[in-house]
Amino acid sequence: MAAVAENAIGSDDRQFPHRRTPSSPPPPPSDPASDFRDDVQKLVNLLSKLNPSAEEFVPSNKFAAPAGTIARDGRKPDGTLSPDAPVFVANGGAGFEQANHKDPGGDGLGNNYRRKKNYYNQGKRRTNEKVLRAQREDSIRRTVYVSDIDINVTEEQLAALFTSCGQVVDCRVCGDPHSVLRFAFIEFADEHGARAALNLGGTVLGFYPVRVLPSKTAILPVNPTFLPRSENEREMCARTVYCTNIDKKVTQADVKSFFEAYCGEVSRLRLLGDHVHSTRIAFVEFSLAESALIALNCSGMLLGALPIRVSPSKTPVRPRVRCAEFGPTNDLTA
Repeated sequence: MAAVAENAIGSDDRQFPHRRTPSSPPPPPSDPASDFRDDVQKLVNLLSKLNPSAEEFVPSNKFAAPAGTIARDGRKPDGTLSPDAPVFVANGGAGFEQANHKDPGGDGLGNNYRRKKNYYNQGKRRTNEKVLRAQREDSIRRTVYVSDIDINVTEEQLAALFTSCGQVVDCRVCGDPHSVLRFAFIEFADEHGARAALNLGGTVLGFYPVRVLPSKTAILPVNPTFLPRSENEREMCARTVYCTNIDKKVTQADVKSFFEAYCGEVSRLRLLGDHVHSTRIAFVEFSLAESALIALNCSGMLLGALPIRVSPSKTPVRPRVRCAEFGPTNDLTA
């Protein structure tokens, strides 16, 4: 609007007596205040001739727009802001650049909030994974794999053979105790013991020479809270066997009757299972340690529809605390 007025005033320079051209004589002296009032009055008369209904004088929110259309400034025809309205972001202080407010971290109302990622937890998780991986690799380097173990060799005898190589941390014999295809994993306190154990390959233990190779896996550690805590619990472990591959249709009474018929009196029995595995496990504690040794020979015998596997237990069967709120326990005691 100011530009229109300026152009109009410039086109009528000849109407103002105080303006001079190169060919006109100098104007006579006049009153400056009177000249100013004349100029203002002429400007008012000029502006009054402008059309007040022109587009530049009408606010944009007063325009009649088709339904569903949105103005360039992001407003709807009724003047309210649209969710699709742009957001103007300062561009280095030199100006403004238009940016779409639809950001994954926004709230949908033009507020460009960004979700903060918890990089601390991610870093902590990665650190824990690295520590566990390093511990597992170290355990593998300290472990050897032993195969072709005689059926009469126990874990204690096998561990005693390798004590000359270094301190034995754990010894696990696996496989069918009635087959020569038994194998074991022996973990040492350091790598030197594991390397020295490789030299014992070919040593006759029982009736067969054992094979010793570097292990590709680590021994799964037993939960330390389950291990014996006292001399009394270690004596309980000597009287306890660990049974696997038990038919789900077999009850605790069936397991107890089975072992008492072949081995001796059962003092405590715990039968465990869930809905994920197809078989169950049991810990059977006998009154005498001799009965537990006899029970090892029951491995492979049918209990229900499946052959059970019996091995020495590394954990005692602790009596459960009876609580009136949860009812009686599932243990069978003598």
